[in-house]
Amino acid sequence: MISSSSRVFLFGYGNHGKPIGKGLSEDGFYIVIVESDEKNRQQAVEDGFEDTYLVDVTNDEHLMKLDIKPEDQLVCVMDDEHLNVFLTLSLRSLFESCTILSISDSIHTTQKLKMAGADKVIDLYEVSANRIHSILKRPVTTKLLEGFVGDQHEISFREIMIPEGSFLRGVMSDEYNFEQHGVLLVGMIDQELGNSFVFATTGINHKLDSGDTIVCIGREEELNAFENLIIQTEEGGDRS
Repeated sequence: MISSSSRVFLFGYGNHGKPIGKGLSEDGFYIVIVESDEKNRQQAVEDGFEDTYLVDVTNDEHLMKLDIKPEDQLVCVMDDEHLNVFLTLSLRSLFESCTILSISDSIHTTQKLKMAGADKVIDLYEVSANRIHSILKRPVTTKLLEGFVGDQHEISFREIMIPEGSFLRGVMSDEYNFEQHGVLLVGMIDQELGNSFVFATTGINHKLDSGDTIVCIGREEELNAFENLIIQTEEGGDRS
């Protein structure tokens, strides 16, 4: 849906925006980075993006000064999902003719973004689930780790078994904030359900228990830290 004949304004250069920006740039797109955080903007400069702006994305006057043209394409990838929805709404109001793409990490956010005027919403959960579903006939470890780890985005999948005494034991899957650890929950393997794989996108609020296996997506270092946290919790007792 993104055309290489126009500029791509990438709003956000954080956890989501950085790999997306690099990937689009490598594919030959002209990228304009718009950030509300100076540290992230500076990181974009260090990564080779010359056209960068530090903007208060909640201020319409600041957005108007970006000189966005009707043929330009706007990609909203702010790490804060509430800010991403607000930004999408503002951009649609200010630039009616532009194509707006936004990312979402939940069904509820996807609905909000569509209502806000996004032409296309990329649901991170849906993308992850669909990629897994396409190779379900293979063993679990193989189907998750073979063939679709995006090296350029440094994204991996990880199976983590919940041990006895883990702080995740008894937690409802839809209520725990996995994002605080920099990972997204794709689904889980419930031994009580015959080791069936349950996608997070099904909307089922599943109670996690010891022996269950959760499947998460994220950067390698964050997945390692999250897995170590679970192990340390088991060894050190209940988490306060």
